[in-house]
Amino acid sequence: MSAALLAIDMPAHADTVPGVHAEMRGVTRVYAGLGGQSGVHALASTDLTLRRGEFYSVIGPSGCGKSTLLDVLAGLSRPTGGTISFEGRPVDGQVPDGVGVVFQEDASFSWLTVADNITFGLRRAGAEPAEVARRLDYALRLMGLADFAKSYPAQLSGGMRQRVCIARTLVLQPRLILLDEPFGALDAQTRLIMGDELLKVWRETGATVMLITHALDEAAMLSDRIGIMSARPGRIIKEVTTGWPSARDSRVATDPGFGRITADLWSVLREESLKAIGQGNLR
Repeated sequence: MSAALLAIDMPAHADTVPGVHAEMRGVTRVYAGLGGQSGVHALASTDLTLRRGEFYSVIGPSGCGKSTLLDVLAGLSRPTGGTISFEGRPVDGQVPDGVGVVFQEDASFSWLTVADNITFGLRRAGAEPAEVARRLDYALRLMGLADFAKSYPAQLSGGMRQRVCIARTLVLQPRLILLDEPFGALDAQTRLIMGDELLKVWRETGATVMLITHALDEAAMLSDRIGIMSARPGRIIKEVTTGWPSARDSRVATDPGFGRITADLWSVLREESLKAIGQGNLR
């Protein structure tokens, strides 16, 4: 089946800067304290540029604001300061059309079959039945779930349930896919296989992808570029370009350059993790 079934339809308006798909400039986020407690300064002044069609990962010490970064970019949380744009338009605290988000938690509905879980958003939006069936068929095949369309989440492994969640986002044809540690609860081997599936989705759809992860090997394998965040208040302090071809999979882990990339990431992340421990951020 042709990948054109889920081809991304780009909006008529142009990006503010050619090739720039989403952008954050001087973004900060401070959470107010409750019950007399002091607030939490989650994000320092943060700049981030996502290029159209790239795979970008964000790593950083625990508690540094990685998920906060994703939330404000997605429009799920308003920044305290700074500006955010997607396809040249401001993100104002609501998830823009064309943005899909996948979280670590299993968000499948236990009472729905795999097929009904995947098409839930489409049907709720009033998509035509023929279009729903077409997108479902493609997503099932792409995610390796064609034999499980009538199964229920309780009958699936953790990795397969996460594929269902990704497929449910995929059928909505997002142009920007944001993933918050979607494989964090899986074992190392399953994560590698899920990474291969994610790379296949990225190539076939042409979407821009930003992944939040705590795993250096995952970031090194999947990404075109990797942003490293500082200890809280977090900001991106370094970016590493991997140089991998787009037609990559988990076998890049055997490439001599893979070790150099992970070593480069760890050299920065170690210092920031030590700072986080000193601040009491690791909890």
